[in-house]
Amino acid sequence: MTESLAARLGTHGLGVLVTLKRDGRPQLSNVTYVYDAGSNQVRVSLTDDRAKTKNLRRDPRASLYADGPGSRSYVVVEGKAELSPVAADPHDATVEALVDYYRTASGEHPDWDDYRRAMIEEGRLMFTMAVEHAYGMPSPS
Repeated sequence: MTESLAARLGTHGLGVLVTLKRDGRPQLSNVTYVYDAGSNQVRVSLTDDRAKTKNLRRDPRASLYADGPGSRSYVVVEGKAELSPVAADPHDATVEALVDYYRTASGEHPDWDDYRRAMIEEGRLMFTMAVEHAYGMPSPS
């Protein structure tokens, strides 16, 4: 990915996750994403029972669209999703990954014990996608 597109993606933000329905049409979901330039990976917190998660289990191809300020720029990153196990214990690897994701996207949580419980109750898991391809229009200089 070019530096200008990586800069447009930033370290976190709001985007649209695109997965593929069984009939091949796109299914779009608004998400908060975290991007790590060092590993060139995007992470998103998902819920086990949602359409996007079911689509990704069937077909791991995914795209993430992030719009720029004033809709004058954008970036699309594509790759294959890896899904963690569903959170099952307050201190399992999935919950630890969700804590790291939250910290990167939003900072410190006021009650981490409550957050950890919620991740299990909501059936949360972590979507990770290595960026294989990127395109778009970087922010104007």
